Amino acid sequence: MDKKITQSPWKKRWAPISAAAVVILIILYIIPTNGNGSELRVGMERMRTAKVEDGKFQEFIAMNGSVIPINTFYLDAVEGGRVEKRFVEAGTYVEKGQKIARLGNTNLLLDIMYREAELFQQSNNLRNTKLAMEQNRLQLNGQLLDLDYGIKQAERVYLRNKELRAKELISKEAYETSRDEFEYLIGKRELTLQSFDQDSIFRETQIQQLENGLDRMEANLEIVKENLEHLTIKAPVSGHLTSLNVEIGESKTRGERLGQIDILDGFKVRVPVDEHYITRVDLGQRAHFKLANETYWVTLTKIFPEVLNGQFTVEMTFEEGEEPTDIRRGQTIHLRLELGEPRDAVLLERGAFFQTSGGRWAYVLTDDGKRAEKREIRLGRQNQDFYEVLDGLYPGDEVITSSYAALGEQDVLIFK
Repeated sequence: MDKKITQSPWKKRWAPISAAAVVILIILYIIPTNGNGSELRVGMERMRTAKVEDGKFQEFIAMNGSVIPINTFYLDAVEGGRVEKRFVEAGTYVEKGQKIARLGNTNLLLDIMYREAELFQQSNNLRNTKLAMEQNRLQLNGQLLDLDYGIKQAERVYLRNKELRAKELISKEAYETSRDEFEYLIGKRELTLQSFDQDSIFRETQIQQLENGLDRMEANLEIVKENLEHLTIKAPVSGHLTSLNVEIGESKTRGERLGQIDILDGFKVRVPVDEHYITRVDLGQRAHFKLANETYWVTLTKIFPEVLNGQFTVEMTFEEGEEPTDIRRGQTIHLRLELGEPRDAVLLERGAFFQTSGGRWAYVLTDDGKRAEKREIRLGRQNQDFYEVLDGLYPGDEVITSSYAALGEQDVLIFK
């Protein structure tokens, strides 16, 4: 016969007892217990707190700058050509006037020859014009000499005939003929002088134009010859040849950058800045950075207003006595650029709580440190270290500054 198995009453009650225990735990840990809002029991070990305190609030921008030489001279190709020789290598120290590279340009040589031929032709034209003017002057002098002689002869005949006519010893026609001849020669002399004056003015103008043209051609030839000299690239100053982009046989165009020489007597810092701050950055503002546990200061001396890729560029120079001895070209430094003067304020250390609360509320610890209560606050400006507290928090308050993402928005936190 089958034997009836009776189930223990404790086993029947185990399931409802377990469910009741879970409900009791929920009531103890989550459900409000005082009627004033929701509470949550949390562990304190992962919480980060900070005390509100009085202090000086300094608004600044955190930036990364690059160290560059205080003076840089660029080597550009004044005239294009083919690289024939390289005298030095990049990274070496060069003296002013030292040869760096040489370019070859056949077209430039032909141009010089053509200009020299034009200059020679212009010089010949000027010489021929002056010669013609001198010959014309001599010819005129000869004509004037003949006219003066003829005038004297005609005057003598005219005066003699005038006396004879007065005595009626010659005919009226003979008298008038001698008079007309005399007056004709005088008029011809005046006309010859006027013609010579006009011709002289024309010749002088022509000579002046030829001389001016000759001067321009000589000046142009000198420029072309200078370009020929510029085919040999020389150091404009003494310094370190930090880059040289020339290879034997390579063709370079006019104006192409060939290299640069840095003067390493001092350094400055070039910094890209977000365009958001373009109206707040001005000359004379100061920034500081730490290097080898020492703080150094730089002053903003130049602003490049052009915005590229959402950034503009500024340059800063080291204040007197502030340049580090072991700084190097190209080194990256982390700066803080001060915006305005420090101002008295109530400060709260920055923290991840801001991402959840948006700075509108925060959990503030009670005096006994066993609870944290949600409190509405109002924050103002901020920098990389602190928030400026405008309302809701007071010096001495201890605030949870770690993330609130796992806490929800409970009114009270009770620490286990």
